[in-house]
Amino acid sequence: MSLDTAILPSDPEALRAFALACQAELAAANSTLDITKAERDAVTAERDAAAAELRAAKAAVLFTRLEIEKLKMQLAKLRRMQFGQSSERLNRQIEQLELQLEELETVEAQVEAQAEASGQVSTRPERMRPKRRPLPDHLPRQDILHEPADACTCSACGAGMSKLGEDVTEVLDYVPGRFQVLRHVRPKYACQRCDRITQAPAPALPIPRGRPSAALLAHVLVAKYCDHLPLYRQSAIYARDGVDLDRSTLADWVGQAAWLLDPIVESIRAHVFAAEKIHGDDTPVPVLAPGTGKTKTGRLWVYVRDDRPFCGTAPPAAAFFYSPDRKGERPQEHLNGFTGFLQADAYAGYDALYDPGRAEPGPIIEVACWAHCRRKYFDVWEATKSAVAKEALDRIAAVYAIEAEARGKPAAERVAVRSKAAPLIDGFFEWGTATLSKLSAKSALAEAFRYTLKRRAALVRFLDDGRLEADNNRAENCLRGVALGRKNWTFAGSDAGGERAAAIYTIIETAKLNGIDPEAYLRDVLGGIADGHPISRIAVLMPWVRRERLGDLGIE
Repeated sequence: MSLDTAILPSDPEALRAFALACQAELAAANSTLDITKAERDAVTAERDAAAAELRAAKAAVLFTRLEIEKLKMQLAKLRRMQFGQSSERLNRQIEQLELQLEELETVEAQVEAQAEASGQVSTRPERMRPKRRPLPDHLPRQDILHEPADACTCSACGAGMSKLGEDVTEVLDYVPGRFQVLRHVRPKYACQRCDRITQAPAPALPIPRGRPSAALLAHVLVAKYCDHLPLYRQSAIYARDGVDLDRSTLADWVGQAAWLLDPIVESIRAHVFAAEKIHGDDTPVPVLAPGTGKTKTGRLWVYVRDDRPFCGTAPPAAAFFYSPDRKGERPQEHLNGFTGFLQADAYAGYDALYDPGRAEPGPIIEVACWAHCRRKYFDVWEATKSAVAKEALDRIAAVYAIEAEARGKPAAERVAVRSKAAPLIDGFFEWGTATLSKLSAKSALAEAFRYTLKRRAALVRFLDDGRLEADNNRAENCLRGVALGRKNWTFAGSDAGGERAAAIYTIIETAKLNGIDPEAYLRDVLGGIADGHPISRIAVLMPWVRRERLGDLGIE
């Protein structure tokens, strides 16, 4: 439109239409300006939020670096003192500082890996990275040749290619019992006619620009979380082989590997809670308390899905969680979306889950554990040789003898076999009720009977449902490694370290349940992730899917 008077219509109606059209055009232009301003304001707000987030991240990393330097100074001072005296207490202080350093450096690496993956600017100055040393000359080398597809003939003009040279990427690898260096050799070729240069792409590694192979990362993770070797001890062991790997370097690897494995961990947990029945248990673990130099007691929780005893086809799996305490809301958080049967001990924190009034997805059905009951009678018998405690053990043993017949049968057959145990269990409760009335209320034996009698409904539930078990041994077995090792090591250097350990335990124990060597499994999936395995196909990385592949390789 134009307001040039030379083209204004003379007809009043046409002039009126012209004015209305100009008004509409002006309104549209103003609206566009408003939208543009709103978009600009939104971009500005987003930019300001990102800048604030980056400033906060930089401040957090700076604080972490200052904490690391402070701990290093304390550690150096304690080590100087160590040469002048032999003190178990001093050695313990050194160990705690080593673990705190390990934890801070691992957390920093995990945050860094997440930031790099999301395209954010690195919050860690380059100068703070450990200096990269050349890989030791004494280690055996294995060449892996990466030839480009057009090494012989130029893909642009069809002329022959001549070799210009090659690039070599050295990666530290670990095979059971020894280190080696993988030399990824990438020859360069130039076209003899058009000077075009071709070369195979650089090999994909689990840690970009990193030195460890997938096999070495797997070994470090299993040594730390399965064999209970803190990183500073691993560093000393590797040094004896002539391989100098700082604790900070190992911590960097662990943090980045944990971030890579997180989608697998979440998928395993989802698989566990999709079951109709699970086993649950928890155990105390020692964790360093920040700023005190002392340890506190955290909890490691496990929930196990295992349908194999009744010939179920779903693969077994274990989901671990860490918490700094044993409050009742912890299992309620873990089992927020679960409904079905939970076989566990009598921990009061589970009670809210069994409440008939529980909100969606509804109440969980309690299944009690005969092994817990038996243990209480066994403790009394072992301490006092009580004839009553011995009879309780014999009666429970008779039930387990029938249960052995049912093991490995389909659910319907298990119920049929267990029908023989029903009168034995009814008899136990009748005898227990009569016996309790004759015992001192404060005795340990009376407490054992009260514990059993109170849980009758949950203890007999397995008789009528072949999917259920008589005890909770499956969950307890998954915690056995933690229980065996906790007397000799500190579980984690912080609560964040406890959460990371629970994630890695989820992978390690699930691999074991599926008959796979955890180190072989981690080596396999870390290599697959490095090769660009899409997150949309995470299901094919599950341990039960990789089992056939690993078995074919003779790794199982």
